[in-house]
Amino acid sequence: MKLTRILGYLGLIASILVGLGEYFLHYSPEILGHSDNYEFFKFVPLDNLTTGHFLAVIGLPFYFAGYLHVYRMLKSGNETLARLVLATGFIAFAIGGVWIGSRASIGNIIHLKGTIDAPSYENLLAHYTSHMEVLVEALRIIIAVLSIVFVIAILKGGTYYKKWMAIFNPIVILLLVFSTMFFAEDLAKHLAPIAMNVTHFILFSLSLFQLNQLNKTQQ
Repeated sequence: MKLTRILGYLGLIASILVGLGEYFLHYSPEILGHSDNYEFFKFVPLDNLTTGHFLAVIGLPFYFAGYLHVYRMLKSGNETLARLVLATGFIAFAIGGVWIGSRASIGNIIHLKGTIDAPSYENLLAHYTSHMEVLVEALRIIIAVLSIVFVIAILKGGTYYKKWMAIFNPIVILLLVFSTMFFAEDLAKHLAPIAMNVTHFILFSLSLFQLNQLNKTQQ
């Protein structure tokens, strides 16, 4: 139980550090109105790109600890399903790590607009989109698959989770975070740039809450 708790807190650290990193990398008051061709980056100071890059890179490995925590919370129910959640979680954040490591570079390229010829600039953007931006789309698909397995594992019973935890799977939380764009735009400006990290902060917090409740019932 102690190791499971430590791993959960490391997952929380990941969501905070990478979330701060993404916030520095992506946030400006203009983020929601300049999404085409990564134009929002021109409003992000270059110093913020550097700070955000290193915060995210430092924090990302702790996500693997967070998914080891989830695996340990699930494995008493069905070892195979728990391993599938672990494997997809590792794949998701391996891909996510490659993507987040590229953001400062594309941000810097956006700042160079007007200083290099238009065909070269457009070629750089197209290359980035086809090689890097596609990764975030893959990440969302993998998180959806992970969420389905997560829900099945919990509903089958025998895990350390109460069955209501199945509602708070990563893809549902992620969709709720993005839904703020429709009813709370001022909040969405702050949440959208770090949506995956907000999602996992909530996930790991609820998971640790359930672990603490379990410990109380066993005392």
